[in-house]
Amino acid sequence: MAQDLKVRYSDADLAEFKTLIEEKIEKAKSHLELLKSSYMNDGNNGTDDTSPTFKAFEEGSETMSKEANTQLAIRQEKFIRDLKNAILRIENKTYGICRVTGKLINKERLKLVPHATLSIEAKNMQK
Repeated sequence: MAQDLKVRYSDADLAEFKTLIEEKIEKAKSHLELLKSSYMNDGNNGTDDTSPTFKAFEEGSETMSKEANTQLAIRQEKFIRDLKNAILRIENKTYGICRVTGKLINKERLKLVPHATLSIEAKNMQK
């Protein structure tokens, strides 16, 4: 009958992962705020250079950096959402179970990628 029990991480392990993920969420949120403030900044660095060539170069660079920061912010928001979903899986006690194989995802993998939903085995099957 013991085989009917679903394999999962212990409550102690889940609590440890939850702490790790909550720390990552806080760091990710502060990083997101930095990104948002940098691309919402008016870009006025106090340069009163009136050379048209310099001005065009500066505006082009500013646009590229604003686009790059916007992309980074979008990725950061997705990362935060993925981490929050991992917290939900912890609360449901399904955290760390591969959604393809149903086996436990290696602890070391979860420490590196705490929002992982696939084991390395399942990830390699996708290639």
